Amino acid sequence: MSLSITAEPIPLQMQPDGIVRVGETRVTLDTVVVTFKQGATPEEIVYQYPSLQLADVYAAISFYLRHQEEVEAYLQRRQQRATEIRQQNQAKFDPLGMRDRLLARRRNS
Repeated sequence: MSLSITAEPIPLQMQPDGIVRVGETRVTLDTVVVTFKQGATPEEIVYQYPSLQLADVYAAISFYLRHQEEVEAYLQRRQQRATEIRQQNQAKFDPLGMRDRLLARRRNS
């Protein structure tokens, strides 16, 4: 039996909304990279996100390490977008006084 070495596709899927997911899961590349940067091993990441396959996590981390600059730019854009969305939501739905408004609504019903 001989060992056949072939290139395997990277288990990352770019979604129409621009979010990169790992394997056939809903777990994002952001999640895997941030957890890895916090010191988690691939095994620990799979333990935290059981829908992931261990080989896919290793491949995603390998992709991150080989394309660190591009992935960091992607993560920065995602963080910036999340901040924009948070600010829009806070402007629309002011959280200050929310508890008081809910309690007042309860008293009036």
